[in-house]
Amino acid sequence: MTSRFRSIALAAAAAGLLAGCASMTGGSGAVANLVPTAAITPNPTVGKVTFTPLEHGLRVAGEVRGLPPNTEHGFHIHEKGDCGDNGNASGGHFNPAGGVHGKFAAPGSHAGELPSLVADASGVARFRVDVHSISLTDGAANNVLGRALVVHRDRDDFTTQPAGNSGPRIACAVITKG
Repeated sequence: MTSRFRSIALAAAAAGLLAGCASMTGGSGAVANLVPTAAITPNPTVGKVTFTPLEHGLRVAGEVRGLPPNTEHGFHIHEKGDCGDNGNASGGHFNPAGGVHGKFAAPGSHAGELPSLVADASGVARFRVDVHSISLTDGAANNVLGRALVVHRDRDDFTTQPAGNSGPRIACAVITKG
């Protein structure tokens, strides 16, 4: 086998392995570009969130800007992909397994629970978390594509049913293929 042929064969094998890994984890990923709602005025809240497939779940990472400095905000995936009516058209929290509202990753909590956003002194919240209860798999009950991602004005109390008493929806985006 010539050196050139061996290089081509190795490159083809590597491409095949990468393609196989992408299909194992659900493909390329998704994105949500958060825009402000009119629920509060003024409202400079914007952000970008990526959803990257893992072997079991998704890595959710991003940055949200324009939040009041040093504040905490409820952050959830909602059941409908509609940001109309100041985000209220997105419905309740995404909850395919019928869980109760609770803290992120608590047993029996909604699949749409995400860790609260915590803004720094500049009003910026940066985050990266692996979420094992959601996917981008076509036809799966826990698929978040086409659903809304919502930032709330207030902190989530993690106990009030069904949504944590986290106040108006100040930013919203529909999760789309990235």
